[in-house]
Amino acid sequence: MLKKIVSIAVVPYVLWLIFAYQYHFIDGANLLFHEAGHLVLSFMGPVVHFLGGTIGQLVFPTVCIISFLKKNQKFEAAICGIWFGENMVNIAWYMGDAQTMMIPLVGGGIHDWNWLLYRAGLLAHCKILAGLVHIIAALILIGSVIVLFQQSFFTDSQQQGNDPDIGF
Repeated sequence: MLKKIVSIAVVPYVLWLIFAYQYHFIDGANLLFHEAGHLVLSFMGPVVHFLGGTIGQLVFPTVCIISFLKKNQKFEAAICGIWFGENMVNIAWYMGDAQTMMIPLVGGGIHDWNWLLYRAGLLAHCKILAGLVHIIAALILIGSVIVLFQQSFFTDSQQQGNDPDIGF
């Protein structure tokens, strides 16, 4: 029963992420992973250092997804898929800001995507690239919700066991 409630409850959040995203409290938590990615990958040269924030945002939910899938906990993996998709939406937002650089940065540092896209000769296309990343994020989010619903409403209860608790 709890899985069904969670599945239904995340739908408005996922729709908001896809259609009306704005920076919010979860992004503040994900910023820690972003900054950790810069720190951990800083020794690999400037390109990887600037990509490190984005990599950091995506590595942590990916590790959680893999961990849950290894335990055959598809519902929990799908929740982490939403976390991954939320990070992708945030990355698209940041990428789309590469030319105007209106987003306030931690410590007033260099804008990662401005630096990366400028050097790749793609800065003028930042909005298009951000749109593509947003579409990928939306597909990941929708796929994750589909898995949640499949695991909550359409999986044989004998396969799931009788324990309704979520495995976090």
